[in-house]
Amino acid sequence: MPEVPIRPHEVTAAEVVPGDLFALTAEDAAERRWHVVTHTLPVSPEVIRVTLRPPLGGVDHEEDLRRERTVTVAGRRVDVDAVPLVEPETLEGAEFRDGDRLTVLRAVDPLAAEVTYVRRWGAWHRDTTESADAEAASDAEVRRWAADAAREGTVVRHEPRPVRQARAAGPRRVVVTGLGAVTPLGVGTGELWEGLLEGRHGIRELTDPEFDGLPVRTAGTVPVDPASLLPRQAARRMNRAAQFAVLAAREAWSDAGYAAGGTRESGLDPERVGVSLGAILGDASVLVGGDRKLRERGPRGVSPLTTPMTVPSQAASQVSLDLHVTGEARTVTSACASGTEAIGQAVDRIRYGRVDVALAGGAEAVITPAIMASFAAMRALAEGDPSEGSPSRPFAKDRDGFVNGEGAGVLVLESEEHARARGARIYCEAAGWGLSADAYHVAAPDPSGDGIALALRRAVRDAGGEVADVVHVNAHATATVEGDLAEARALRGVLGERGGSVPVTALKGHLGHLQGAAGGVEAVAAVLTLHHGVVPPTVGCGEVDDGVELDVVRGGPRALPGSGDLVLSNSFGFGGHNAVLALRRVS
Repeated sequence: MPEVPIRPHEVTAAEVVPGDLFALTAEDAAERRWHVVTHTLPVSPEVIRVTLRPPLGGVDHEEDLRRERTVTVAGRRVDVDAVPLVEPETLEGAEFRDGDRLTVLRAVDPLAAEVTYVRRWGAWHRDTTESADAEAASDAEVRRWAADAAREGTVVRHEPRPVRQARAAGPRRVVVTGLGAVTPLGVGTGELWEGLLEGRHGIRELTDPEFDGLPVRTAGTVPVDPASLLPRQAARRMNRAAQFAVLAAREAWSDAGYAAGGTRESGLDPERVGVSLGAILGDASVLVGGDRKLRERGPRGVSPLTTPMTVPSQAASQVSLDLHVTGEARTVTSACASGTEAIGQAVDRIRYGRVDVALAGGAEAVITPAIMASFAAMRALAEGDPSEGSPSRPFAKDRDGFVNGEGAGVLVLESEEHARARGARIYCEAAGWGLSADAYHVAAPDPSGDGIALALRRAVRDAGGEVADVVHVNAHATATVEGDLAEARALRGVLGERGGSVPVTALKGHLGHLQGAAGGVEAVAAVLTLHHGVVPPTVGCGEVDDGVELDVVRGGPRALPGSGDLVLSNSFGFGGHNAVLALRRVS
């Protein structure tokens, strides 16, 4: 309707003409309950009959009014022919399914906006990614809305979800079929998952003499020499991060049901398989060691492998060599968001048909004296005795910094049709991901959390979901004061009133901060959370900071709620890199 001010004034019924915006009483006008007069008819010398229709469309009804009766009109005219006649829709026998949409319009209010609801997990939620409703409407309430629509002056429309049809082209659904991990809790996803559920941590004192004199000498180190688990000749040509990556990739490959050895042994076209790994430096010790040998022995003391073993891309290249993957081998470097972004990049490569299968995650080995000293100089490292409990305390009131860590986490991703065609076990759907940048500071996070919130919303939207679908969050939560508060603020803003009830866990109390590998390992844990229906606890968080205001899972594992289907895995890095992965459980 045209934006003409509504100025109610009283007239007699005899003065009402078609086109008037009409309210039977002053109370109706105050409540914005208007009707358009579509027709008038004298019934007797004393009585006039008016036909009324809601101004935004609806059914007609008639009122017999004495001519001298006082009524209210709006001081504006309406084109009667432009007001639609809308018959009420009965939903008494309608079958509702998740994905259905419902539109509700208060048609008696000329200024009303249509509200859309989407049915998810057996209840109706407002269709918005800005915040989630505190309460959802039941099927019975929706049927009552439709039954009362004519009397209440509303228009209710039910839109069944479209039947999914096979498409010849377009984005493909991506699923997770394999998992592999090397972490401070041990080698393998079994060691990782058991340690998470049992509340153990893998943070240790650094006893090597090269760490003597450092103000902080604790880190999350892998308890096994990865070179001892690989053929000697191959291990000599890999840096430590690449060794982690190859071990995790082999486990994920086998877990997905593929043959040992790689693509050819598995009957795959190697050109249709890719690798996408995140790393910040990869293995900083190679360059440090090369520099030391140069100073001690001169140029002849420096190995010719120093340069190829220094580049951050070595992990991705070694995985492609080990499994004979020729489709692509990409490396993503975006600080501590690298692993999550690498998984997101692989999701898109499969979605749009560039490859059918991808090994994706992150690998890092940066526990060196210089890096430890640098973090200590920034006053970013936590202090504490690992034998007395984890020094890393995510979301805790007494947190004082992160613990440097190392390891690798790798997922096998496939297009759904590829996985189902070979009868693969599917853990979950890799449903979407989101990126953003803080543009705030070289190291500190934006305290507003706005950049993080943008990445969260983009991940949910990319997954084709709503914030009402989020059932769990695997938080980045490094246990730094500013970082944890910024993430908590972003989560509360995105989840709305549900922010205090969605279970949140943070794994850096178990593992330390695995840098570029963190997103890969935490994605593995998030997949296992969906698969097993269990949320691991947050180690080290004795008392939650008052400013966090999230449902931080502590003390022991908790059952995953059954009223949603999305799990978010968050990663944020120095310089304002934000990446969020959205995983969806499959039936």
